[in-house]
Formats: sequence, C-alpha cells, structure tokens
Amino acid sequence: MSTVHQIEEAVRQFSPPERAAFRAWFTAFDAEEWDRQFEADVAAGRLDWLVEEARQDLRAGRCTDR
Repeated sequence: MSTVHQIEEAVRQFSPPERAAFRAWFTAFDAEEWDRQFEADVAAGRLDWLVEEARQDLRAGRCTDR
C-alpha cells in the first residue's frame, strides 16, 4: 500500500471537524510551498521575461493605471 493511499484512507476516517482542520492546515502548507517556489524562481531569474514583457507593453502604451 502506498503512502498516498494510506493518507487518503486516513482522511476518509476524519470527522467533519478533523477534515476542516486538515483542510486548513493543508491549504496553508500548500500556499507556503508555492510561495517558496515563486521566490526561488524570482531569485533565479526564471520570471524575468514577465518583467520585460510588461515593460514592452508599458512602452507601447498598452497599460493603464486602473
């Protein structure tokens, strides 16, 4: 039996309040992981193309201040 399968089975056994607590914990955990990856991507320059694209749009007048 895989670990993921074991986790799925355990979650199925949770009471509604336990599921709510688990969901809140996992949402925060997932968001923190996403934030760390985003920060790593920024630091590594993997998103620089987005900055350049935005600057090109600004120079071409395709941006507003709304």
